[in-house]
Amino acid sequence: MERMPDIAVVNVAGDLDVTSVGALRRTIDALIADGCRRIVLNMDGASYADSTGLGLVLSELRRMRSLGGLLSLTNVRPRVYMCLALMRIVDYMPVSRAGSRRAVSELDLSALPLWRTTFPVDATLLAEARDHVGELMRGMPFSEDEVFDMTLACGEALGNAVDHTCAMGVLATVTAYDDRIEVDVTDCGEGFELGADEEPPETGPGAERGRGIRLMRLLTDAVSIKRKPSGKGTVVRLVKLVPACGRIGVAGGSAGVRRETP
Repeated sequence: MERMPDIAVVNVAGDLDVTSVGALRRTIDALIADGCRRIVLNMDGASYADSTGLGLVLSELRRMRSLGGLLSLTNVRPRVYMCLALMRIVDYMPVSRAGSRRAVSELDLSALPLWRTTFPVDATLLAEARDHVGELMRGMPFSEDEVFDMTLACGEALGNAVDHTCAMGVLATVTAYDDRIEVDVTDCGEGFELGADEEPPETGPGAERGRGIRLMRLLTDAVSIKRKPSGKGTVVRLVKLVPACGRIGVAGGSAGVRRETP
């Protein structure tokens, strides 16, 4: 199980049925009691779900939402997804099928942002920085669940910047395009890079950062981590794609469209 203060990834080992729901419920309940408000069930090991398992998912989803949190399923196999769809559970919670991660293409060089804003991050007011990102996202066609996940991912990036680099000098830049929103968290540390397909470090001083990177990748559509082009420091870019039904403009994306910074 991957665990950060507010987020946990729980691996469902085996089928989600009457024989396994008791142990899974105890795990989820313990996480909630400990203050966790974002739980992801990794369903990669489950090839079957019965009515008891589906009932557990629904009851824990309701409980999490009542507490202002979110439960979601990832790596769901086809047969399990069919059960979730028949029960209309996919209409009420984020569910991603196995191998269905959205591809994030590079922006066209001619694309202009709809808007962009940069603000300094006070190390003692990280919650305010997260909330500001969420408010900016609510001006775009994202669901509340998508906003929730992006703000949590930003919290991981901001926390890493403050903990591992510099408490002062952290900047957040939020840029909106027709098909996505990008959040760049820039610090003034020694600099760190990690390729899109590279696994984060598992041991030593980077271990906590490594868990944060895996969670950021889970909560967003793309994460890039590069050294600043000039001077010392790292730029962590988080990308969340706008659902296709919510995009504005015409073919070619947001090129030629610009709005005032909100």
